[in-house]
Parts: sequence; C-alpha cells; structure tokens
Amino acid sequence: MEGRSRRSRNPYELNDETPVYVISVAAQLSGLHPQTLRQYDRLGLVSPDRTAGRGRRYSARDIELLRTVQQLSQDEGVNLAGIKRIIELQNQVAALQQKVAELSAAVDGAAAAMRQREAQVHASYRRDLVPYQDVQQSGALVVWRPKRSAD
Repeated sequence: MEGRSRRSRNPYELNDETPVYVISVAAQLSGLHPQTLRQYDRLGLVSPDRTAGRGRRYSARDIELLRTVQQLSQDEGVNLAGIKRIIELQNQVAALQQKVAELSAAVDGAAAAMRQREAQVHASYRRDLVPYQDVQQSGALVVWRPKRSAD
C-alpha cells in the first residue's frame, strides 16, 4: 500500500505504520474474525506486512482500516469491491495531497531564492553614478531685452 512508504527510517521508532500485531490480536482489536482478516488480505483490502516466515503483522493504521472496512460493509451496505475502490481512491487522494504539499514547498523555496537573488542584484547597483539624460540641443537663439522705463 502507498502509506507504507512513509514509514520512519528508524527501525526502532514505533508509529501508526509499524507492523506489530499478529493476526489474532488484530482480529480482537478490530472486532473481526481472523478468517475475515485473511479474506480481506486475499482481496487486497487490507494488506499487512509479512515477517520472514510469511506471518502477517498489522499496524495501528491497518487496524483502523479494518474498522473502516467493517463500518462501510455492515453499516453502509457497501460491497467489498466498492470498499476496495474507496480505499484506492483515498490512497490516491492522500498521495496527491502529499505531492501538492511537496510542489507548494518547492515553489515557496524557489520564490524565496528569487527574492534573495533580486535583493543581491539591487544591492550591487553603484550608488555613486548619476543617471544620464540626453538633452536635445537646438539651434534657436533667444535674446532677452529688458523693458525700458518710460521716464
């Protein structure tokens, strides 16, 4: 499942993705029969991690997903194929939300780098120079004659 890739890199850190429950405990915690959990695994609804000896190990997230499957099936009347599609779509939405968050962070980082570079460019301007404007020269001659007073 897609959620498994988000697991912590530290193998000794426990979180919602850590597979710790054997099938009998997972069945008890979810309120389902162990055979139902095996069936859900075969159908691809809830696929727990496997040990080296191929034993199933369920995480807290898997237990929550089992409860959701049970609620959708018993309370909402959704068939197992529909539940599988709902789970796939939920996983797809979560993956897309993660991608949007990553892209948004990348855009924010690029915008910050651009603002920093722009500030560097503005800081590099020489302040001792005066802008030059070309003044149009004309050949016209202006003569000024003061008015004479009438004495």
